[in-house]
Amino acid sequence: MSGHSKWATTKHKKAAIDAKRGKMFAKLIKNIEVAARTGGGDPAANPTLYDAIYKAKKSSVPNDNIDRAVKRGSGAEAGGAEYATIMYEGYGPNGVAVLIECLTDNRNRAAAEVRVAMTRNGGSMADPGSVAYLFSRRGVVIVPKNGLSEDDVLGAVLDAGAEEVNDLGEAFEVVSAATDLVAVRTALQDAGIDYESADAVFLPSMQVPLDEDGARKMFKLIDALEDSDDVQNVYANFDVSDEIMEKVDA
Repeated sequence: MSGHSKWATTKHKKAAIDAKRGKMFAKLIKNIEVAARTGGGDPAANPTLYDAIYKAKKSSVPNDNIDRAVKRGSGAEAGGAEYATIMYEGYGPNGVAVLIECLTDNRNRAAAEVRVAMTRNGGSMADPGSVAYLFSRRGVVIVPKNGLSEDDVLGAVLDAGAEEVNDLGEAFEVVSAATDLVAVRTALQDAGIDYESADAVFLPSMQVPLDEDGARKMFKLIDALEDSDDVQNVYANFDVSDEIMEKVDA
């Protein structure tokens, strides 16, 4: 996942000072609302809600907004929308497989926005099942280095079910089965290790290497997709080398 994860980490850092910050906040709040509706408003009894709140706080979402989202989702306060999760599948430039996870209260709008973003940016929609088999649901915890070594992190999470620890440059990525995500996150907390986020995501089983032109086109497509309020996550099976990443960043 080197290229893709590195790019995601870079993007996350930029997001804090980005004009899209409001959009990112809205997506994090929607996550909280849905988690509270699905599993109740108590983070101690609802790990998905706990992780959604933790991530929002790490991204500087105000506590008031977080509390209101929990109340709306759990029904303690009126005004919550009925969100549905919908997955769309497609292909990006160079035949990259793309999974688009939407959280929406309007299926028709979500489908239209995804289709427009794909077709205007060198992508194409695919039938359900066409690319989903290339991805599997995994638990991913991002741990900022802060002076930690790979062995420090590995030692903390190995017995909790972690399968690999990858070096992303400024952070480590801890990968596990999605069912072991809470155990891995808890093991890090018990070891006193600070982490950035803990999410169940879709990781690709194989990757398509991209050159500079392909990488630019792919990032443009993902940006266009993520610009939709309905799009919560975009997963793609591309790999970009560090050298190409530096050129794209420049």
